[in-house]
Amino acid sequence: MARVKIDFSIDTLAEGAGKELIERELSDIFNNINDPNADPTKKRSLIVKVDFVPDADYDEVKASINVSSKLAPAAPVTTKIMTGRDLNTGMIAASELKSGVKGQTYIDEQGDVRTDTGEKVEDVEKKSSKIIDLQEKRG
Repeated sequence: MARVKIDFSIDTLAEGAGKELIERELSDIFNNINDPNADPTKKRSLIVKVDFVPDADYDEVKASINVSSKLAPAAPVTTKIMTGRDLNTGMIAASELKSGVKGQTYIDEQGDVRTDTGEKVEDVEKKSSKIIDLQEKRG
C-alpha cells in the first residue's frame, strides 16, 4: 500500500463548517444532559460521518460531512383520567383527575377551591339547583 500524505484536518474542511457542525451537536447533547425532563442516565451519541466520492479521473474527491446526535428522549408524563357513564343521559365522560384523589377538592395556585376535575367549586354550586340553605329553612 502506498504511503499517503494527508494535508488537511476535519477542523478545517469546508472552511471549518465540519467543526461548527460538531460543536452545534455537542451543544445539543449537553443541553439534553442538563434537561430535567430527560433521563440523566441514558447514553447520548455524537455521530460524525464523512463520505468521500472521487471523480472519474481520480484527481478530485468530493467530501460530504454529516454530523448528528442521538439524545435521550424526554421522560414520559403521566396523569390519571376518570371516566364513567352518566346514568341519566347515557353519555360517557372523561376528565383528568386534578386533585390526586377521586372526590377530593383542592386549592389551586390562585387560591380557588376546585373539584377533583379542576372546576371551581363556586361555579359547580351555582349550576346545581339541589343546594339547600339550611339557615334559611330554620326560619
